[in-house]
Amino acid sequence: MSTKPSGHGRVAADAAARGLAVEIFPRHAANSLGEAAALMGITPSDIVKSLVVKRSDGTFLFALVPGGRSISWPKLRAVVGVNKLQMPQADVALAATGYERGTITPLGSTTAWPVFVDESIPGRRVAMGAGEHGYSMFVEADALIAAFGATVADISVPE
Repeated sequence: MSTKPSGHGRVAADAAARGLAVEIFPRHAANSLGEAAALMGITPSDIVKSLVVKRSDGTFLFALVPGGRSISWPKLRAVVGVNKLQMPQADVALAATGYERGTITPLGSTTAWPVFVDESIPGRRVAMGAGEHGYSMFVEADALIAAFGATVADISVPE
């Protein structure tokens, strides 16, 4: 039997180590962003996607973007100061973070990659993946940003 903590257990442990209050809860699978938001009683823009982005040197970063928006590659490249970024394959994202797509969060990542947060996220309580399918978490965005020393910038465009 494995003694490796569950995905949401790693999230909770990292949050506690950072002094960050998170509320992890089980949730039903949803077929859309709107359905997920309705299940949690929030608006789609209050769901934050944690996207793993690969740099040309083989390192990664997290881009946190609200529901209904996607990464603006030119904006993100300018903020990061590089001329090439890409979304890695699912297996590469798993190897980089220890999380499967749809569960990714900077909290508890097997490597603490830099975090870039869209400027529309601060000042809100948001829902995010919690490291494991079937779970989400609520967190105060400002506290999450502070816990990671994240860079806040305009990095998204409407979907």
